[in-house]
Amino acid sequence: MTDADQQPAVEWRANGVPVSRRFDDPYFSLDDGAAETAHVFLAGNDLPGRFCDGFHIAELGFGTGLNLLCSVQAWRAAGISGTLHFTTFEAFPLSRSDLATAHGLFPALADIVTDLAPIWSGGAGTHDLDGLRFTLIAGDARTTLPAWRGCADAWFLDGFAPARNPELWSPALMQAVADHTAPGGTAATYTAAGDVRRGLSAAGFDVTRTPGYGRKRHMTRAVLRKAAP
Repeated sequence: MTDADQQPAVEWRANGVPVSRRFDDPYFSLDDGAAETAHVFLAGNDLPGRFCDGFHIAELGFGTGLNLLCSVQAWRAAGISGTLHFTTFEAFPLSRSDLATAHGLFPALADIVTDLAPIWSGGAGTHDLDGLRFTLIAGDARTTLPAWRGCADAWFLDGFAPARNPELWSPALMQAVADHTAPGGTAATYTAAGDVRRGLSAAGFDVTRTPGYGRKRHMTRAVLRKAAP
């Protein structure tokens, strides 16, 4: 996004994967970031099968924007007419140059990267593009999410690892996720940490531990429980 005052220091590993110096954690899988997104966040939320006009994805941790790119790719491949809504919460936006370097690792997504060019340089706020309404909400999600007036059909919980970034996995924030989830909505994350699963369960989700991607043995899927009659 924009060159904000608080920039994360990024270390580029030999295999090209960006690692946050702030959290000492990679932005996506060391094995294959796009395949991880497909397994964890898309399949973990039963997508693209649930896509429909106006479907709303919300995300904690925008990072390199890889989840957005993969979501748009899946949306287009599904041939859905209408608009996909994608809202993301990010405290430490990457610079435009770091985004460009990260996107270069995924040549299969190059056309989508180009189509979404206004997003990479547009900063926080809402951007309406062909078939996509994208919103970046900058700042600490512990403050910005409770104040958000939106409601998501599916959540991508993609902050850095709970052991390194516990603030983005707190029970209070998981409750805020539930409070901003549509009836029957879902959430998925690469982590199967007990504290995260308990936080989601206490917030009102039915939680399942399922096989993870790559080096991660397990991940978490969650479905918002129906309200009692």
